[in-house]
Amino acid sequence: MEAPRRRLAALCSHLRPIASTDASSPSPHTSSRFANLSASTCSSNSSHHQNRARDSLENDDPVKECVFCRIICGEGPAYKVYEDDLCLCILDTSPLCRGHSLLIPKVHFSSLDATPPPVIAAMCSKIPFITNAIKKATGCDSFNLLVNNGAAAGQVIFHTHIHLIPRKARDCLWASESLRRLSLQLDKDASQLAECIRGHLSFSNDAQETGSQGTSFAGNYRE
Repeated sequence: MEAPRRRLAALCSHLRPIASTDASSPSPHTSSRFANLSASTCSSNSSHHQNRARDSLENDDPVKECVFCRIICGEGPAYKVYEDDLCLCILDTSPLCRGHSLLIPKVHFSSLDATPPPVIAAMCSKIPFITNAIKKATGCDSFNLLVNNGAAAGQVIFHTHIHLIPRKARDCLWASESLRRLSLQLDKDASQLAECIRGHLSFSNDAQETGSQGTSFAGNYRE
């Protein structure tokens, strides 16, 4: 029964934030439970992103209910692991294992496929650095990189985030690791599927080149 509970924790992960109240007078329950937590504040180089997050919260923007946006603008508690002007890494509040962390961009994007490539690149460039530290701190020698993209894939907080999950041999964290994999049949269906995917990639690439999306996104993000 332990494995199902741990998998359920992945879906419920970080879904139980402490309701934001007057920061000057937190409730006794909040004070005792999060006595060692500090509100996440952006670095001096990222005050622009902090202000953008706060403006969204104050102007009836849909992201005002976003747990991660509240953490980014300093209105939510979090154990910070790493922070720069583009992204923030925090400990998951309902971890699958010790050291389970979340890497999030400081600007709100609802999912990975809605996140500009330059932002994804900036986040991914920090993964080796952060995961090496997590592995050393937890005594692990491996890690899983996990993105739940979309509701059907288990995404429950619609602000892009990457799970960094340290692993040890025989920890039996994923039940799927013991499932039998299917064999790809080298037949007409597989050929048509590959061709269909290539077709969509070609169409997407043409659209990006026409609209110069990559350059535009990078410029907008760094304003």
